Amino acid sequence: MKPMVILTGPTAVGKTELSIRLAKILDAEIISADSMQVYKKMDIGTAKIMPEEMEGIKHYLVDELDPKEEFHVARFQQMAKDALKEIYAKGKIPLIVGGTGFYIQSLLYDIDFTKEDGDQEYRKQLEEKAKREGNDSLYEMLKQVDPKSTEKIHKNNVKRVIRALEFYKLNGYPISEHNEKEAAKTSPYNFAYFVLNHKRDILYDRINRRVDIMVEQGLIDEVKRLKEEGYEKTMVSMQGIGYRQVFEYLEANLSLEDTIEQIKKDTRHFAKRQLTWFGREKEVCMVDKSQFGSEDEILTYMLTILKEKGIYDGSVKELL
Repeated sequence: MKPMVILTGPTAVGKTELSIRLAKILDAEIISADSMQVYKKMDIGTAKIMPEEMEGIKHYLVDELDPKEEFHVARFQQMAKDALKEIYAKGKIPLIVGGTGFYIQSLLYDIDFTKEDGDQEYRKQLEEKAKREGNDSLYEMLKQVDPKSTEKIHKNNVKRVIRALEFYKLNGYPISEHNEKEAAKTSPYNFAYFVLNHKRDILYDRINRRVDIMVEQGLIDEVKRLKEEGYEKTMVSMQGIGYRQVFEYLEANLSLEDTIEQIKKDTRHFAKRQLTWFGREKEVCMVDKSQFGSEDEILTYMLTILKEKGIYDGSVKELL
């Protein structure tokens, strides 16, 4: 089986810095499993890794799509599979880095999305209903046909709510049932799945500080520029945390202070949902940063596991 290494965890936990060091040691290339960093022109609000921070490590699915384009799990899977082919052809190891758990699951277990092409007309009707009556109206529809999905999908994640409703209309059974069957599959890869975490108060402090830094770096101007270029708040790309709230601010629905607090609050809730997701995944290796004295110790621990799995065959001590 071909090797695959996954490094994930909640937003702001510190995946990026660690991923670069790990990639250098493993001679890996990175595939981003992030639903927003794939978009061009959206750098600040996505905390996108910049070219100079990549330190020569090739990254895939970063800065590749126009914000007008839709990006969903099936598209991620196809783009990531194309990247995998390239990486394996070079004799390198793919390192999947990002916090979108469903995307990671789709790649790791090769989930079948062939029945999820969708119904464009029905999708448009649902989008118009959301604009007219609000996100709650779609969420209530989903509760009627697929209550399990509403436990995992937030009502403001309109893209996923619509996809679940589309799936039910096309197939006559809930997408949650389909996903459970697919998730029961075994992976075709020899993988190591690391979930980076931290004490809650430290993680939340990191999130709050990150949002403050984003605002200082010009998040408001970034969204303003996108709005001026014709990107609308209903687009999939603009549903990302930070972008959605700043659109509300620009439309005078929120004060700047309330906008910043709302972004912090929504990001903290998102981190909590991410951890719930990763906690349910099979064969994950939880890496609690508070249990280690340094990043070197974390890397030593990870490399030891990779060695046991036959993914890494070098010396652990010499490289740190």
